[in-house]
Amino acid sequence: MPVYLLEFKGARKEHYHDEYHLPITPGDAVMVQVERGEDLGRVLLRLTPDRVRSARVKPLPILRLATADEIAKDQENRQSELESRQTCRRMVEERRLEMKVVDAEWQFDHNKMTFYFTADKRVDFRALVKDLAGVFKTRIELRQIGARDEARRVGGIGICGYEQCCTLFLKEFEPITTQMARDQSLSLNPTKISGNCGRLLCCLRYESGYYREATRLYPNVGMSWETAEGTGTVEQIQILREQMVVRLSDGRGAKVPLEEVRRGKRPTQSWFE
Repeated sequence: MPVYLLEFKGARKEHYHDEYHLPITPGDAVMVQVERGEDLGRVLLRLTPDRVRSARVKPLPILRLATADEIAKDQENRQSELESRQTCRRMVEERRLEMKVVDAEWQFDHNKMTFYFTADKRVDFRALVKDLAGVFKTRIELRQIGARDEARRVGGIGICGYEQCCTLFLKEFEPITTQMARDQSLSLNPTKISGNCGRLLCCLRYESGYYREATRLYPNVGMSWETAEGTGTVEQIQILREQMVVRLSDGRGAKVPLEEVRRGKRPTQSWFE
């Protein structure tokens, strides 16, 4: 049975199976069954058999290809959500709740509306849910999200000049550490290695493994090393240039290519001392 990866509002992605064997292609808008009604999503890709075995597939199916009227209604929902979010924010202010309303999302058939919010601590929003249900006449869900999820839903441009990775393709957030920045010889200035969410850049993880493996080909920084120009101390490893810089006793810097390190030049003391 074919399985597809679908995208919903806020870069939310889910796997659904196609038990009716519909003529689906990437980019199509499709209607899917949810717990209480129907929702509309966009097809990103069809999973290979290997990926299907490892994916968490929804037990509910893709029902049909979305019609032009259904696509138009979905767009109307998106516009309506802007006003709904403002209404929720106003009610939060009136109740003086310590929470930030990030986004609102209608289920396609209006059987449910979800409000996403961030908060520093637990918030008692039971009265707020009742008020919202009275205004929107539907089932209300308030869902607390973290800073990274907020950035994903809001969207934006990263410091690289491209759209945020979390909005484009990242499904899950994996742990990021400052050691990854150190391994890549990056500045630990928070403004340089933090994303729009205020957390460490997700892209620090992309090349972390390569840097760890490449660093093993060189002696440790601070070790003594014999070069053609004399003996000095390893001052810097330049992974992308495939060389290291050795500071000689007279203050000069000698660049030692990786090829020379591999040819058998030996440090004047053990790398592991």
